[in-house]
Amino acid sequence: MRILAHRDFRRLWISNGVSGIGSWLLVVAIPFHVFQLTGSAVATGLTLALEALPALIVGPWAGVLLDRWNLSRAMWLADLASAAAVALILFADSAERVWLVYIAVLAENLATTVFRPAARALTPTVVGTGKELAAANALTAVSGSVIRLTAPPLGALLLAGPGIDFVLAVDIASYLLSAAIIATISRQVRPEPQPGNGFSQLKQGLRYVGRSKVLRGILLANGVFLTANAGLTALLVPFTVDRLNAPGYAVGYLISGLGMGYLLGAAISSRALTWLGVRDLLIATQVATGCAFFALVNAPSLPWAMVAAALIGLPGSVLLITAETTVQRISPTELLGRIGALFFAVDSLTVVIGALAAPAMTTLVGLPLTLNLLAAFAVLAAPVTLLAVPSHPAHLTRMRLTKADREVSDQR
Repeated sequence: MRILAHRDFRRLWISNGVSGIGSWLLVVAIPFHVFQLTGSAVATGLTLALEALPALIVGPWAGVLLDRWNLSRAMWLADLASAAAVALILFADSAERVWLVYIAVLAENLATTVFRPAARALTPTVVGTGKELAAANALTAVSGSVIRLTAPPLGALLLAGPGIDFVLAVDIASYLLSAAIIATISRQVRPEPQPGNGFSQLKQGLRYVGRSKVLRGILLANGVFLTANAGLTALLVPFTVDRLNAPGYAVGYLISGLGMGYLLGAAISSRALTWLGVRDLLIATQVATGCAFFALVNAPSLPWAMVAAALIGLPGSVLLITAETTVQRISPTELLGRIGALFFAVDSLTVVIGALAAPAMTTLVGLPLTLNLLAAFAVLAAPVTLLAVPSHPAHLTRMRLTKADREVSDQR
């Protein structure tokens, strides 16, 4: 792809992929390790819950830090912190030391809370805010979905073979390699000094999102959609076992179907942005994804459910990439860190709400009705977008096609 001809983006993309492989290896390894040490489902669940805390509690403050710091430096420091956190798990070799895993999970996800918004803010800096931004986001989404498909089962195989220490060593090495690659990015971002303390700067970012119809609308609609998505994800195992009469491991087949759809959607997302206005594309993909949710939760068998999962992934990936590209294009450079961190914090909040509310709903109204209610809730994102997002946000909020974009082109 043409976007890979850009050396700084190529390094950013490779770094994201390398660290992503290591991180997704732990998706299986860490819960397995905790359960093996403790034999407790509660202890294992606590490990997963701790992953969302940093983005919720310190995410917006991390955004303030990023708008003051050199972004690439923040990213490689975050990688080094993640490597140190994962190394701590090597010493958790008994149930009495499981608390080391909890500290490591908190520390690693705290570093991720810095790394992800920094990468989101650095991308438009190195490629500009024109057509190449959509291509960059699409390529990142494609590689990310491939990693999600392949790394967790690879992690399971490595656990069954070399064991947990080998998986942890691979993850540590991936973070160190990612840090080394990020440190070579030539385009450095040195924010101008900003007046006021951290609290006033945090309020400035929140006020900007609150006053921007586009950002506010996307944030609200994303909140609705991602809450429904999190609820459905939390119920995938009981849905597979109770509704499809399939073994629990068949959830992996559904995730594979979702990943295939996501790959296809990511591949066409940059072109899709030229077919419709931002609001219309968001609405179309929200409706399409919601309908695919209905098809999934009412599927009569596992093969049909796999097809429905693929149909979810295709418009779902276009939806998420369109929203991210729009946020990057219309956010002022000096606020990108704070705005990106706020969006990530809301994403984490929806995961917590959806994961807690969905199981509770099943005890009140049963699994089939809960699944359909969540699918209906996902469709509600479309009228929220219709009411809250202007019809032509690209015209109402100018893209930052400035001298910086011309400088980016000159670096090729």
